[in-house]
Amino acid sequence: MRETEIHLGEPPVVAGLGVGVHGVASRTDVFRLPELWQLHLYQYDAELTVDGTAHLIRPGRVSLVPPGTTVRYRYQGRSEHLYAHLRIAPVGPPRTIPVVQDTGPELPTLSGLLLRAVAAAPATPEHTRAEIWTALWRIADLRPAATTPNGPHPAVTTAIAHIEAHLATPLTVPEIARAAGISHNHLTRLFRTETGTTVIAYIRRRRLERAHHLLRASTLSIPAVAASVGIPDLQAFNKACRRELGSSPRALRSATVTESSTTHRLTPTPRPVAY
Repeated sequence: MRETEIHLGEPPVVAGLGVGVHGVASRTDVFRLPELWQLHLYQYDAELTVDGTAHLIRPGRVSLVPPGTTVRYRYQGRSEHLYAHLRIAPVGPPRTIPVVQDTGPELPTLSGLLLRAVAAAPATPEHTRAEIWTALWRIADLRPAATTPNGPHPAVTTAIAHIEAHLATPLTVPEIARAAGISHNHLTRLFRTETGTTVIAYIRRRRLERAHHLLRASTLSIPAVAASVGIPDLQAFNKACRRELGSSPRALRSATVTESSTTHRLTPTPRPVAY
């Protein structure tokens, strides 16, 4: 299966979502969900077979598999992805989309939508449904790079996807260039041309944006937030937050709690779960 039809006339019902962890106990998974759509946003390399059709999984790719479809994953090791299991009513005109696509420059937006959906559940399911519905519309509107000649250079898109998938680990420009299939110098030139900034500045900005989100929307400890965005040194993390976000991590979190308290509604964040 290479394409599927989806209806987006009303928000989906979210049966489950979080961070799936695979490839630890076994390098393969085979399963089907009889009544649920499977939405996955990938952060690793693997092979996915959907009803006999093979697809290569790369960081920054997204898959949307309809109910009752048999899927087989072949992992290269520990593999994590954001996922949502959905009930989608046949309301509205059908849209034909690829089962697996590159998210390209939409990756940061889609990652943010799914992370906000996780943060909103289960206290505000309407918010979760809204975030997932928005993500589905964006996925349905993705366009292959070949049809958008004025879009980002494919190597820059690949580099950004690699960065987004590995923010929690040490990153170097040569490593990112290898992932994009070009030289260090070529990536440096292309990245500045396409984004207006350097690779290192982009990494720094995205780490702090993700940290800001986690401080505001999750119950992770400050050391855990720092580690999850690739800045495990707490002193360095504190300095980076003050420099880029204007306050210490503790102050940023306290400000969020204060804002929530004034509305008498604190939204707990569920711990990500694996399935």
